[in-house]
Amino acid sequence: MTEILRYAAFSDDPKGGNPAGVVLDATGLSDERMLAIAAEVGYSETAFITGRDEGGLRVRYFSPLAEVPFCGHATVATAVALGPGDHVFRTNAGEVPVSVDDAGRATLTSVDPAVDDLDEAGRAALLAALRWDAADLDESLPVKVAYAGARHPVLAASSRRRLAALDYDFEALKTLMESRGWTTIQLVFRAGEDTFDVRDPFPVGGVYEDPATGAAAAAFGGYLRALGIVGGDAVLHLRQGDDLGRPSRITVTLVPGEAGVRVSGQAVPIAG
Repeated sequence: MTEILRYAAFSDDPKGGNPAGVVLDATGLSDERMLAIAAEVGYSETAFITGRDEGGLRVRYFSPLAEVPFCGHATVATAVALGPGDHVFRTNAGEVPVSVDDAGRATLTSVDPAVDDLDEAGRAALLAALRWDAADLDESLPVKVAYAGARHPVLAASSRRRLAALDYDFEALKTLMESRGWTTIQLVFRAGEDTFDVRDPFPVGGVYEDPATGAAAAAFGGYLRALGIVGGDAVLHLRQGDDLGRPSRITVTLVPGEAGVRVSGQAVPIAG
């Protein structure tokens, strides 16, 4: 029988953060079985360790609807479940080193990030699906598509109220995201010089909203650095999940000379 662990990532409270399923031994499980387990668990992602060798751990991630190339919160959960030390996860997006300290705080280093423009048709369709208009945008943080293992459009809200009033067209956004290969939509509000409130619709995973999104956090760190919005040695604090009643806290660290983006947070077991 397959043992399924449950962790809340990016929180020190099991009632906060983003729940993730973790299967430490998925050797021999078919793709269909892993997808079925993810659907049964019902969290936005479940991580499966499908192999181990001297090169690291082969890790795959499934939402209730589909496999995703990389998932930050399930990476943090899996690393904490493995215990303190250094780990290398071999994901569909590439190798992701993860370290865990004795306090149960994990730090992953993403694959190399990238930032792309979004064409006018895509921008218009995205705003329409979100039920936003141009006046809702903070143009100091331009609309782009950011990548650090998965692709996430970044849109900045002009006010915290706009961010709080999330009411999007689920089917329209899901269809658009599937056609563009996007994993979540990174909606942000700049609350301070190094602090951002964020929300992430995730309809392609069968989830209205993700309470904490480490992959999007890494992509957003790369976006901020590439556009010169923050320095190359910035430490950023992302607050997510508050609007869902599951507060999550994500630290993003940019290290000079290091291409990847570091994403850190705690994870705790969920009882039962």
